[in-house]
Amino acid sequence: MRYVFLLLVGLTTGFASDKIEVFFSPHGGCTKAIVEELNQAKQTVLVQAYSFTSAQIAKAVVDAHKRGVKVSIILDRSQRTERYSSATFLDNSGLAPLIDARHAIAHNKVMVIDGQTVITGSFNFTKAAEQSNAENLLIIHDASVASKYEKN
Repeated sequence: MRYVFLLLVGLTTGFASDKIEVFFSPHGGCTKAIVEELNQAKQTVLVQAYSFTSAQIAKAVVDAHKRGVKVSIILDRSQRTERYSSATFLDNSGLAPLIDARHAIAHNKVMVIDGQTVITGSFNFTKAAEQSNAENLLIIHDASVASKYEKN
């Protein structure tokens, strides 16, 4: 189920009049929404992922890379040994994800696309998150928010 909110400029929002899309799982279209955003990427895709086992999302990231989009990926150290991780798939596709070994857990679930769009929420980039778990996903179309995520 897709919810769209329009935020007006104001003190309570913290950013200007841009669209925020909200999704919930299970079966709420989170994976589809992420893939659609990745398919529109033209310049850059930045990914921070705790768990990344979704074949559909991994394929969309690789497809963006093949289109000439600059893709950078940081994964949690658990992805080194995760049995069904996309890390190997991404690595074999020429993306060479970095592993965040600095933190106890790199629990981020974030994508920044073209410096304009942030995808975030509790939603891990996994099949279970789409089909079984109670998760949320926000797609925020706002360059100032994207800039903050890029800096982090």
